[in-house]
Amino acid sequence: MTVKTLTKLSRRERQIMDIIHRRGQATAQEVMSELADPPGYSAVRAMLRLMEEKGYLRHFEDGQRYVYKARLAREKACRSALENLLQTFFDGSTELAVAALLDLSRSQLTPKELDRLSRLIEESRKEGL
Repeated sequence: MTVKTLTKLSRRERQIMDIIHRRGQATAQEVMSELADPPGYSAVRAMLRLMEEKGYLRHFEDGQRYVYKARLAREKACRSALENLLQTFFDGSTELAVAALLDLSRSQLTPKELDRLSRLIEESRKEGL
């Protein structure tokens, strides 16, 4: 499975992946208990099975239960989602995305966070030379 395939997850599949990434692993019952407006247990099991067939999840057996884990690390999934966000809303421009984020959270950023962002920008500037 490539990182790009994560952009093809449905809204419900993304919710399930978020639960599994947050927990590290989960059974169908655990996923169902954390879903907002969950479908029935059989529907959750069917979604997990389908996501496994698509290559997003794998499972192991724990007694009578199937326990599901993500095949792709959360960091790679986040990177994929960010790449999709950049392409969809910012025409692939990191600068436009960062400017929008700064505009949204300017008053919420601490001096320490602003210093870290400045350092990261300076490091990027040096690497680009």
